[in-house]
Amino acid sequence: MTEVSAKKRIWGWMMFDWASQPYHTLLLTFIFGPYFAEIVANSLMTSGMTPDAAKAQAQAYWGYGLSITGLIIAFSAPVLGAFADSSGRRTLWIKTFSVLYVLGAGGLWFADPGNFNIAIVLMFFGIGLIGAEFTTIFTNSILPTLAPPEDIGRISGSGFALGYWGGVISLFIMLLFFAENATGVTLLGISPLFGLESGAREGTRFVGPFTALWFIIGMIPFFLWVRETPRENATEGGVKTALGSLWKTIKSLPQRSSLFAFLTSSLFYRDALNGLYGFGALYAKAVLDWSIIQIGIFGIVGAITAAIFAYFGGHIDQRTGPKPILKVAILVLIGVCIVVVSMTRESLFGIQFLQGSSAPDIIFFICGGLIGGMGGVLQASSRTMMVRHANPLHATEAFGLYALSGKATSFLAPALVALTSDISGNARIGITPLIALFIIGLVLLVWVKPQGDQTA
Repeated sequence: MTEVSAKKRIWGWMMFDWASQPYHTLLLTFIFGPYFAEIVANSLMTSGMTPDAAKAQAQAYWGYGLSITGLIIAFSAPVLGAFADSSGRRTLWIKTFSVLYVLGAGGLWFADPGNFNIAIVLMFFGIGLIGAEFTTIFTNSILPTLAPPEDIGRISGSGFALGYWGGVISLFIMLLFFAENATGVTLLGISPLFGLESGAREGTRFVGPFTALWFIIGMIPFFLWVRETPRENATEGGVKTALGSLWKTIKSLPQRSSLFAFLTSSLFYRDALNGLYGFGALYAKAVLDWSIIQIGIFGIVGAITAAIFAYFGGHIDQRTGPKPILKVAILVLIGVCIVVVSMTRESLFGIQFLQGSSAPDIIFFICGGLIGGMGGVLQASSRTMMVRHANPLHATEAFGLYALSGKATSFLAPALVALTSDISGNARIGITPLIALFIIGLVLLVWVKPQGDQTA
């Protein structure tokens, strides 16, 4: 076979973002998450629970499911992060966890409203999410090998942008041709394609197999063009050596104050951002009573702004550095959370809307655009900041540690939201802990050097 060009290798690497994004856009956030909340809440109300309590309980079930998955990821990520450094066969691990992605996503087809088993549905969702997160650990570890350090910010931003465009297009397809509203038709006003039965919500449930198929097709360029040289950046010794290297790096963190501050900061603000992604659509369903179609349009707005902001943010990143971008993005997201927590269908900050006003819908659409846009640049610039702290000789080890910091408390935001929703019995109040997580992340950025561990 002919040798793959550097340009093709970069495009192949970015195609992972394109292939994997629908799990977050379609399943976690805008279609399956709200569908889960709707089915569970309706079942609880049928059993006699009040609407508000049922919606809060449904949100809590979703949160506990994400928390358990997050704990599994947190305990497994250290080993996998170490292997991202020591193993010379990262593509083999990517293939392995890709299988989990496909099995988990495809299994959501069985979330039949007439026979809805919460535990089994959450199990399938968790398996797929584990596959999505673990494949990301290994693909991120390849980033430093793609180009010179000065190009990493642009590549990172462009990769996220391509991924978000994949999310937009896949969401459009689902809304136009498959996901049905309360009257059994899609956004085009037609029945779901392929004879899928609206009464059994087969159009909406098809989001699982559709996401799996999208991933399989999207990963073809990745596996064709992203090739590793034999034992690239590898060391001998297997698990023992990998974990020894990881432990040595962790012990050195107190002496590397900027890296330590950045990893700790990103631990909190990335967890809060994932909380926004995971519960934003559930909030729209529980508080504003939006339909799946409305939530899907909301998702399109957020994904488009994310793609645009991530692309241009990557170019700005190369001029200003990532730290100013991180600070602005977190401040905006704190403001969005305050608005979300303070708004009901009837009022904002206690100021009453006119009867039947569409103001809360418009405000939440604006919030969705800001969540998407700021979330896009936050993720892209975080990857760039990690590169600035990475030793060029041990770049994959640094990204393994970055993956660990991102997953170590991935259960925290869902658990706090679930617990707050449970205690308050209010889905809107349940979002409150995310504000505190963003603030902690912002404060810790004070100790992060703009150039990281590199010289100015």
